Formats: sequence, C-alpha cells, structure tokens
Amino acid sequence: MSKGGRKVRIFSALEVANICGVVNQTAINWIRNGHLKAFTTPGGQYRIYAKDLAAFLDKRGMSASVEVLQIITENANRNTFLLASAHSTNDGLKRSIENLLPDYSVIQAHDWFEIGRKITEEKPGFVLLDADLPGVDIFRFIQTVKEDPVFGRPCIFLLTGDHGTEVHKAEGTFQADLLFTKPLDLGKLEAVMKGFEKQFDTAITA
Repeated sequence: MSKGGRKVRIFSALEVANICGVVNQTAINWIRNGHLKAFTTPGGQYRIYAKDLAAFLDKRGMSASVEVLQIITENANRNTFLLASAHSTNDGLKRSIENLLPDYSVIQAHDWFEIGRKITEEKPGFVLLDADLPGVDIFRFIQTVKEDPVFGRPCIFLLTGDHGTEVHKAEGTFQADLLFTKPLDLGKLEAVMKGFEKQFDTAITA
C-alpha cells in the first residue's frame, strides 16, 4: 500500500512478458541485465512497479494496450509533490510545503532536464512549476506531460509572477490545472490539495 493507503499496481515478470508480446524468459533477462527495474519477493519472484514498467516501455518505444495504459496512468504517485523552481527559492518553498502537507513526499528539481527526469521516474501526482524558469516553451511542456500517460498525468500548478493575468493558454495547447501568483499563497494551496484528495478518495471508493 502507498503512504496514502492507495493500492500500488505491481506486475509479475510473466505479465510484463504478455504485455510486451515476448516469452517469460525474455522479461526475466531484461530484469537481470538491468534494462527493467524490478524487486524480488521473499520467494525469489520478480515484481515490477507500474511506474517502472511505464518507463521501460517508453524508453524502448513500445506500445501497450489501453487497459495497461489506464493502469499505468492511475498509478501516478498521488502522495508525491514535485517542486520545480530555481535554486534561490526552492529550499524555502520546500520547507513551507512540507510543513503544510506532512503526508506528502516533496521532491525538488531546479532545471528542465531534472524536471523531466523526475516526472518520468517519480511520477509525482502534483507538480508546482515556476513559470519563470527559462529555457523551454512552458505550454508545450505542459501539453506533453498532460497528453502522455507515461507521466501519470499529474496535476500541474503554475506559479507565476505578478504578471499572472498575462499567462494564457494558446489555442490548441494545454493549460495548467491551476495558476498561483508569487508569493505562493499557502492557504490557497492547502485548500486546493484537500479538494483534490477528496476527489481521488471519491473516485477510488466509487
């Protein structure tokens, strides 16, 4: 079970083999050769987390069935919060968010390479993204993360300067789930997170 009490989907080597259209031994070889991340049960059987299977499929350019993609998408780590901002503000924001959301694991990223890597590997349920980070088309980045189920389709909060009203969604692109202006309103963030938690709990018990 995850920290929030939600079931984490785990695949056997045989299930991975069936998904990829190979024999069981091939999946085992992928694991033994370090291509597919896995852990072993006390009985010596290999088990693979959904996020690690998703990363493997994406790296290999392999497709999966709609059912498997749905499982992978549903297994975004809803108790992980990625804070993506410059070094100068990241640590202070991290401490504030950890105090506000003690049940969440708050991870950090400071540049676009690190942001992309951590979204892929950690599949955080929530991303607070500083709109002032230079270097990429931020709306194209959001569109990519929102469209591709391999990232778990996290909730993306965009943190903007006092020009927040100027941050618009261009036609045909994706928009962040919510805009926050600097300095971050922690009371608003807490209320938003409680609202999302209620939605997730309702969906799980439905």
